[in-house]
Amino acid sequence: MWMTHWGPNLHLPHYPLLPTPGFTDTFNMDTRKPQIISGSRAAFFGYTVQQHDIGGKKWLVVGAPLETNGHQKTGDVYKCPVTHGNCTKLNLGRVTLSNVSERKDNMRLGLSLATNPKDNSFLACSPLWSHECGSSYYTTGMCSRVNSNFRFSKTVAPALQRCQTYMDIVIVLDGSNSIYPWVEVQHFLINILKKFYIGPGQIQVGVVQYGEDVVHEFHLNDYRSVKDVVEAASHIEQRGGTETRTAFGIEFARSEAFQKGGRKGAKKVMIVITDGESHDSPDLEKVIQQSERDNVTRYAVAVLGYYNRRGINPEAFLNEIKYIASDPDDKHFFNVTDEAALKDIVDALGDRIFSLEGTNKNETSFGLEMSQTGFSSHVVEDGILLGAVGAYDWNGAVLKETSGGKVIPLRESYLKEFPEELKNHGAYLGYTVTSVMSSRQGWVYVAGAPRFNHTGKAILFTMHNNRSLTIHQALRGEQIGSYYGSEITSVDIDSDGVTDVLLVGAPMYFSEGRERGRVYVYNLRQNRFVYNGTLEDSHGYQNARFGACIAAVRDLNQDSYSDVVVGAPLEDNHGGAIYVFHGFQASILKTPKQRIAASDLAPGLQYFGCSIHGQLDLNEDGLVDLAVGALGNAVILWSRPVVQINASLHFEPSKINIFHRDCKRSGRDATCLAAFLCIRYNATMDERRYTPRAHLDEGGDRYTNRAVLLSSGQEHCERISFHVLDTADYVKPVTFWVEYSLEDPDHGPVLDDGWPTTLRVSVPFWNGCNEDEHCVPDLLLDALLRKPVQDCSTYTLSFDTTVFIIESTRRRVAVEAMLENRGENAYSTVLNISQSTNLQFASLIQKPPRRSSPPEPCHWTSSLQVAFRLDFEFSKSVFLHHLEIRLTAGRSGPRLLLLPNLPPTPARCFSHLALLLATAPPCAQWNHHQAIPPCPNPGRSPPLVPKCACTCCISVAAQI
Repeated sequence: MWMTHWGPNLHLPHYPLLPTPGFTDTFNMDTRKPQIISGSRAAFFGYTVQQHDIGGKKWLVVGAPLETNGHQKTGDVYKCPVTHGNCTKLNLGRVTLSNVSERKDNMRLGLSLATNPKDNSFLACSPLWSHECGSSYYTTGMCSRVNSNFRFSKTVAPALQRCQTYMDIVIVLDGSNSIYPWVEVQHFLINILKKFYIGPGQIQVGVVQYGEDVVHEFHLNDYRSVKDVVEAASHIEQRGGTETRTAFGIEFARSEAFQKGGRKGAKKVMIVITDGESHDSPDLEKVIQQSERDNVTRYAVAVLGYYNRRGINPEAFLNEIKYIASDPDDKHFFNVTDEAALKDIVDALGDRIFSLEGTNKNETSFGLEMSQTGFSSHVVEDGILLGAVGAYDWNGAVLKETSGGKVIPLRESYLKEFPEELKNHGAYLGYTVTSVMSSRQGWVYVAGAPRFNHTGKAILFTMHNNRSLTIHQALRGEQIGSYYGSEITSVDIDSDGVTDVLLVGAPMYFSEGRERGRVYVYNLRQNRFVYNGTLEDSHGYQNARFGACIAAVRDLNQDSYSDVVVGAPLEDNHGGAIYVFHGFQASILKTPKQRIAASDLAPGLQYFGCSIHGQLDLNEDGLVDLAVGALGNAVILWSRPVVQINASLHFEPSKINIFHRDCKRSGRDATCLAAFLCIRYNATMDERRYTPRAHLDEGGDRYTNRAVLLSSGQEHCERISFHVLDTADYVKPVTFWVEYSLEDPDHGPVLDDGWPTTLRVSVPFWNGCNEDEHCVPDLLLDALLRKPVQDCSTYTLSFDTTVFIIESTRRRVAVEAMLENRGENAYSTVLNISQSTNLQFASLIQKPPRRSSPPEPCHWTSSLQVAFRLDFEFSKSVFLHHLEIRLTAGRSGPRLLLLPNLPPTPARCFSHLALLLATAPPCAQWNHHQAIPPCPNPGRSPPLVPKCACTCCISVAAQI
């Protein structure tokens, strides 16, 4: 079968080509011109970063938790203007608490930062800040609040408890003449003072000496160290006097000494040292009652030297001293043989005093001593959440600081999810803290415990002022050692005020032989978070720690959805990388849109991605920018504008009228049109056919490239002129394929990755038919054999011929045919030719039509004829009793019109005959009524091929 495509005037082969692929999108975080702010690598400058806004001026707040202040490695925070890299240390490491004996070395200031967008203040925490309590150091942690002007405003330390040694001790010394030698009393005083933990937040000491009169040797708040107190005590001289007015001395200490420099809430302790009965003993009862009322704990020491030296019975004296001492006597009363023996009770007296508690005993005072408050921090609507990983035997806790005070949940509040049998596992609750907004429950807090049961856990809870918790949901890790819950971030994708997604990091998740890390995605459904897969890291690097930092950032690609950036600080051999994930509707797209490696930015960057923050437009271009921390560096990545191009294309006229040739191109009549487009684009016409039907006037090709300068929201139109020449295909429209991109994709804006960058618009042909543009042709196919010639040298036959004579050297048969359309225009007309197997198709030659005149140049009539001749050769190998030629014509498609077929006629001879005769007439002829003579065996003798003829009948069928 042979096929060709027929049009009104011209037939062309069709070679379809695939459209060109779309552009590969790159995301809009600019990696070519990052701003890198450098600091001390030894101080780990860049461990934390926060963006900060003060009156329109943009800054980076950068934590350096190993920064040195003086001789101590306190850590500190820097403020860095985004316009240049000259950072200034805020010297928060020098901030001290006046009421505690603090230890600031290695306190890791800047390990966590939290910004309050309401007032542009921020919180910088020192989770390893410690203070001295007696012989112990308690690592409770503390934070410093800094106002919008980078000035320290307040210390936040909710886990700080008063030490058991928070005492005001007044020593009442008997300095009368009977005390001898005074130097022994002085030695005792110095030795007992050395036993005291004197300092802020602990013990302070005042000394009163009495005899006949009472004097202050020094007040409670005169000295703040053991060294200074001992130095002052070494210079106390005996006042003397003939009377011992003990009641007066006790009352003076109660009413004056504890008032001058005394501290509210401090335990009041009085130590009375005397060697004889008082001369104002009648006043003792009243004085002791008043002391009891003021909660003054009294230790009384009876020095029996005077009595022993004179052999006096000390019983009355001892009874008086016991009356002065608090109950029970065995804990508060001492007696020594003489002044030299005072040194023997120093240790015992010190131990008795330190067994007291500075505050009422409860489990909190012993549960937060090593809490490391501020390991994580988060600003909430009414205060600050602080993670305390060391609280309650390292199971951890979450504390809250508000303007009305602090909220410290009891240990029992956590038992539902942290049972007593697992208390020694060290769950580290509070490793990270955040909050989510639920439409039903309001604000709910979230905290991670990465070591719980070795697999990790995250809890969602509300905190109450009565120190209780309501735990709403618990999320559990799946792999031992993955550190699930070490990083948690909530995301409000559509900015409607309700949390859509909760992301939980497990940065040490092990898979495929690598410590790759994993980030779990939970979607909020009916006020519960439901697991919805994990985010993908495109590079499975070993020890990547993907998910070590997860930051919810404002809309980066300007699609009105919040986005997420995930850090993998150990990728690329500890170089680090970050992954940008787009938000869409109410979730996060699992595949990253952009991966930015440290090596893409600058050589030598390490641990890039250990901290991330992206909430502000730092360069006033209306786009949110990223701040990323690295070892010794803070990196600013600028956002590039994301362009959404709305391309439109229309044609004038709207259809191709091939009957109206209104221009000449290359000396030929053509139909001219114009396309109007408004962008920078690459335009390809007609889907790149091998032989195009249309050409652009500009350059005469199918392709053009133009640059258009567009402003946001402004439409700009350009005219593209093109023309159409003769073609065989008037059915399929001419298609414009438009590709558009930015002139300089490496700088400036980028195209929106979710927006089309191609446009395909077609302009149809006008078919010249009625208003409904539905053509109804009337096709007629006529075919006949060429008439015979009597000399036997011809080889054609008409339908009415009964005898067919063919010369053996000219084995051909020819058919003349004419195809005519008497109706409306016929497009894509197809002629199908088939023949019996004893014939082979030879050629098709188009001939002038036998009738009808050609159409006028500018208008095609509905009547059109196409005449042609078909030649066939007889096969040399296939011999049949008949021959048959079938022609069908019609339009391509599901509809095919048919004409009646002529029946085939049996053949009376072979179309090619080999005769093996020794002699033969020059021409042999058979009538179709005669039987066909048999052919001799060709193997008997050499064949002779004489000039002979045979008579047969054929049929030709025509079909439209």
